[in-house]
Amino acid sequence: MRSVARFVASPLIAFLLPLQTFAWGPNALRLIANRAVETLPSDLRPFFEANRDFITRHAADAVESLDKNPITESHNQVLYLDRYGSYPFDALPRKYEAAVAKFGRPKLESGGLLPWQIGVYSAKLTEAMRSGNWEQARLIAAQLAGYVAQAFDPFNTTENQDGHAWGQPGINLRFDTSLVDRYSLFFPLRPNDAAFITDPTDHAFEDCLKAHSWLEIVLVADRRARSGLSDYTDEYYDRFYSEAGATLIRQLSDAAADVGSYWLTSWINAGRPALPR
Repeated sequence: MRSVARFVASPLIAFLLPLQTFAWGPNALRLIANRAVETLPSDLRPFFEANRDFITRHAADAVESLDKNPITESHNQVLYLDRYGSYPFDALPRKYEAAVAKFGRPKLESGGLLPWQIGVYSAKLTEAMRSGNWEQARLIAAQLAGYVAQAFDPFNTTENQDGHAWGQPGINLRFDTSLVDRYSLFFPLRPNDAAFITDPTDHAFEDCLKAHSWLEIVLVADRRARSGLSDYTDEYYDRFYSEAGATLIRQLSDAAADVGSYWLTSWINAGRPALPR
């Protein structure tokens, strides 16, 4: 369990930061980035194939930086939609300036900035590709993959990230880390081909909304898997995977397709520059 509580230096910082910062585990992020390469068209794929190992290794940089930079990084990886009413959470403007004007920067940051962070990194990748800075492009592509992947974790979209309010503490880690670590060798991931994204930030909001819609299914699966057991045993995880595995695989597959789509979009927006050989 990651906590930023020990880093709180003032009431203001406590207000700015989420109390918990969970996310897909590193193995899930690397799996998503690795499979995203396979979604790319033939004219873009060679660059990502050549840098597949680098991108896969660095896709988890943002998660691993939480321990080093919790104050600056934690709010970039979540969007607590349930702070903004009920689905489809129209109370939250999707334009950053409008959201700041409505809620103020401290409140907005405390609820997470993930879709806007994805928009920023999408633009960064476009600029790196446009300028021909391919060393920078492959690093930004890896970082962007990590942020895009986080939009597909249902527990990154709720203030009750770790499940305590539902009486199911730790459910996020069981779903987005333990199931992946235990069963990923058996995942039949089938991501769709990458496609152009018209508005990267707005698209990221839609990804978060879809992820949020799977919360209840995962919660019910966890309760059923634990029924009659006193602990989270191998039997529990087998049951949980049987109940929630399809949702997990869908989210991982869709995340891989979306990562590829963001890479493709940045390249197209950069003017389809020639790739390094």
